[in-house]
Amino acid sequence: MKLLRLTVLLLIGSWLVSCGTQKKTAINYIDNTDSTVLNDTVKVTEIKIQKNDLLSIQVYSSSLNPAVDAPYNLGGLASSGDATTSGSGAGSSGSSSGSSPGGFLVDENGNIEYPRLGTIHAEGVTKSQLADIIKSKLTSPKILLENPSVIVRFLNFKITVLGEVGRPGPITIPTGHITIFEALGLAGDIPISGKKNTVRVLREIDGKREIGYLDLTSKKIFDSPYYNLLQNDIVMVEVSKSKLRQNDQVTLQRITTVLGIITSLTLIYNIVK
Repeated sequence: MKLLRLTVLLLIGSWLVSCGTQKKTAINYIDNTDSTVLNDTVKVTEIKIQKNDLLSIQVYSSSLNPAVDAPYNLGGLASSGDATTSGSGAGSSGSSSGSSPGGFLVDENGNIEYPRLGTIHAEGVTKSQLADIIKSKLTSPKILLENPSVIVRFLNFKITVLGEVGRPGPITIPTGHITIFEALGLAGDIPISGKKNTVRVLREIDGKREIGYLDLTSKKIFDSPYYNLLQNDIVMVEVSKSKLRQNDQVTLQRITTVLGIITSLTLIYNIVK
């Protein structure tokens, strides 16, 4: 009987320890700043076009007749046969015939096929640079359109946020520009159980994979090449050690509770017996 009582006391003590509240320290974004104004110049780097990007390209001229511009605004999907993939990536209806205005898919060689202008290399240039290339082809060596203007946009610009965030998953960016803070805001922010000082960014560029680390608590984050995200970047947020310990404590608490119930039932059985 004494052994049973001692066992019960030990189990109760273990249960009380496991139920103890754990002190958590919140880590803020851009911590330890000594001024409300950061003397940094805001640099917005224009994104370069990559393979498998889906582009919207619109051409306008000074002509008042829409039929003049129409042949250069067919906007057909790339003739590589990836019409369905391109349409779904852009969030449009798509068409297996390739006649839907779903955009221009940059192929594995970095090219797009443009109506009446032929093959144009798009990989590695920015949207504005591609617009200038198209304008030059419309005016030289022969003037095809008077005073053409070209607008280029991304149709499938997206990033993915994984790990300890409110809403993990892919995020489509209509503007073609997003920072790490904006991405995390769209993903529901990092809870207190996530690590803000070792956020990883997985990036594929020029056929190579690289992993960058971001310390969201440091004001030096603005100097990082991973502060402005690129298309298809994957952001990964780790779980803090405190939450892992908390999960271990919850498991221990459940085990202790079960053992306590078994011991109590055994004690009651022996008393009744």
